[in-house]
Amino acid sequence: MNFEPVATKEDLDTLDHDEIVEGYRTAECGDPEPGPNRGRAVWHGWRMRMMDLKQLEIDEPTRALVKALFPRTYASMEEAHQRGKGRSPWDQLSLSGKAKR
Repeated sequence: MNFEPVATKEDLDTLDHDEIVEGYRTAECGDPEPGPNRGRAVWHGWRMRMMDLKQLEIDEPTRALVKALFPRTYASMEEAHQRGKGRSPWDQLSLSGKAKR
């Protein structure tokens, strides 16, 4: 790992959005981790895409970030899952923030 994973909204807000999108859009299955010359924002986008593609395990910093970005959605899905009436939030949301159907 070249950089510290993003775990808070405040940290995410320090990254260049266009570079995050670039990292996400260009990542494909089997791609190596971007080098430090690409920057943390590209690396973050690459990580999110690799997790969506199930090429990387979802880690605790990423779980914390998703909970911070989507607190009500995450809480309602978690509650339903705990009651046995729904899938895990991680089965329902991709890390790009779009609900899976």
